[in-house]
Amino acid sequence: MKLKLGLLPKIALAIILGILAGKVLPEGFIRLFSTFNGIFGNFINFVIPLIIIGFIAPGIGQVGKGAGRLLGLSTAVAYLSTIAAGLLAYFAGTVFLPGFVEGHALSNMGNPEEFLQKPFFEVNMPPFMDVVGALLLAFILGIGMASIKGTALVSAMEDFRKIVEKLIAVVIIPLLPFHIFGIFSNMTFGGQVESILSVFAKVFALIIGLHIIMLVLQYTAAGAAVKGNPIKLLKTMLPAYFTALGTQSSAATIPVTLDHVKKTKKADDQVADFTIPLFATIHLSGSTITLVSCAMGVMLLSGVEPTFQMLLPFILMLGVTMIAAPGVPGGAVMAALGPLKTMLGFDATMVALMIALYLAQDSFGTATNVTGDGALAILLSKIGIKKKPALSAKAVS
Repeated sequence: MKLKLGLLPKIALAIILGILAGKVLPEGFIRLFSTFNGIFGNFINFVIPLIIIGFIAPGIGQVGKGAGRLLGLSTAVAYLSTIAAGLLAYFAGTVFLPGFVEGHALSNMGNPEEFLQKPFFEVNMPPFMDVVGALLLAFILGIGMASIKGTALVSAMEDFRKIVEKLIAVVIIPLLPFHIFGIFSNMTFGGQVESILSVFAKVFALIIGLHIIMLVLQYTAAGAAVKGNPIKLLKTMLPAYFTALGTQSSAATIPVTLDHVKKTKKADDQVADFTIPLFATIHLSGSTITLVSCAMGVMLLSGVEPTFQMLLPFILMLGVTMIAAPGVPGGAVMAALGPLKTMLGFDATMVALMIALYLAQDSFGTATNVTGDGALAILLSKIGIKKKPALSAKAVS
């Protein structure tokens, strides 16, 4: 029987093997993996504009048409919930993360680039468009598709999104464990891995705690709106949480989420039928908590002080850039690479650490996303919209 590991076990195995390899392999092997990391990192940079255009443009085009008032309200509530989650992560991070990282920052040990072994050679892969240009083009195309009646461009963009999804699922995601293996073997060889792992464990615990707090807040608001017991509502939604925890996919969890939202007896069936698939695409409170916390942790590790002026625009942009993030594990962090590089100044090493830290907790973020969808569906049902909406939302994350 062939053993098939999921992405999370592969990432964990890559980290463990990378640490062991960094302790026993000679410098030549470490430089060989460093060469791979350089090529793969440049390839990711090349793909970032494709990801932005391929996911944001059709996502906005899809969200922006049909269903009228309910669509507008659903989008606003989902965006506000996502932004609130990001702000929660920021303020909690400012309290706890500096203490977690104290004494472990890479800047305390010299230039972070100096302890990494250099590659044998580099292959430049300049992106065809910078991130800001890709974002602007995605917004123009998305809003344009939402405002015209033509279907040709919509169909073409859907096909383009499928191509980029395939690229991520077949090339980038399978190679990520090797990339992370190379990064951790390199950091171990340079004597930095103990500090990083110590911070990783503390950040992981903080993120799980924030996920729980966010769900309690969401269901407290929903319970207050419909005069229901928030703990009972949340307990009813737990099967959706654990389904998402196992599948790492919002889309795969939609049937379970929808079924259990209706079992709460507090959500209008027609509203739930529309909002649950839609929220699987646009509501990413759990993923936002993970991304913001991980980003702050990596910044502190690298000697960069995260400020509110830096993080607020990043959080606001996350609510947009992750719309229709690909239906593969790690899709949210792939979609967030652009803002990480342009708005927070992440270099290749910081991006690699960010990916490793995020993917180790991806399933928990997805589980928080879909469980929170139930609370938002209950809130929107309270508004009293009974007419069945025309739009059939297609979830891709």
